[in-house]
Amino acid sequence: MIQVEQLTKRYAGHTALKQLTFAVDRGKVAGFLGPNGAGKSTTMRILSTFMPATSGRVVMAGFDVNRKPLEVRRRIGYMPENNPLHLDMRVEEYLRFRGGLRNMGGLALRKRITEVLEQCDLVEVRRKIIGQMSKGYRQRVGVADAILHRPEVIMLDEPTIGLDPHQIRLFRKMIASLAENHTVLLSTHILSEVEILCDHILILQGGRLLANDTRADIQRRVGSLTQCLLEVQAPWEILSEALHGVEAVGDFEISDQGEGFLSVRVNSKDGSDLRPLLYETCRQKGWLLRELKRHQPSLEDLFVQLTQLGHQG
Repeated sequence: MIQVEQLTKRYAGHTALKQLTFAVDRGKVAGFLGPNGAGKSTTMRILSTFMPATSGRVVMAGFDVNRKPLEVRRRIGYMPENNPLHLDMRVEEYLRFRGGLRNMGGLALRKRITEVLEQCDLVEVRRKIIGQMSKGYRQRVGVADAILHRPEVIMLDEPTIGLDPHQIRLFRKMIASLAENHTVLLSTHILSEVEILCDHILILQGGRLLANDTRADIQRRVGSLTQCLLEVQAPWEILSEALHGVEAVGDFEISDQGEGFLSVRVNSKDGSDLRPLLYETCRQKGWLLRELKRHQPSLEDLFVQLTQLGHQG
């Protein structure tokens, strides 16, 4: 549904995007992740035909954004970071106005407005003035507007920014429901949102694409972050020598926990599970093992690792 090839955007003295290439399949929720200034919003504006690219090719729902921009706009729903609503209009009135701009009308539009009001949990506030509503409700109105014309692709740019934790939870649930009928591109710098919602992860930094994978694929790429944590009653020097003797063990850190126990954080060279090897080492040495567990890297760990490598590159 989304095909991007060698996408580049240059401003005077600055290159915002550098040859981005990625694709998002039908029915997927793709997380577009990166720090502020990474180029996420610029990419979204190009994909939505709001801004031209310097070079490269973008195809949305089968149509080239340069050659067929009107066809693209009919097939996408876009909610920008700064949600541009008419604050003096009532919710239902605003959706009727927006439907009219898309050549929707009559019974079909009234029926569709009822559907999106229910889908976005706006039925009870349908006659409220938008400017008198909370930020969370305004964001829902923005999504209702974006999906009103049944687009094949929905793009949401920082949709939960400024929301409280309760509103964020409700909003995430709504975004997850959209994937049942749409392809969703979610731009955010909030890692937990991507971890919860997304099938596919795109990590952008400095205008370059650092990752274009499923979360499992990214974990395999940075498997060296996989760790084992253990607490063992053992002599410091002998424990250190024993760990150096285990081939799969990478670097490790040892700290004193008192009462003769040492806490050890061990990194795997290849992402493998070190627990059987570490348990067998302790058993052979006759050391008392108080704790042994595996620590899988979080998306935050993966993001920091990739962006650090990207910055060094």
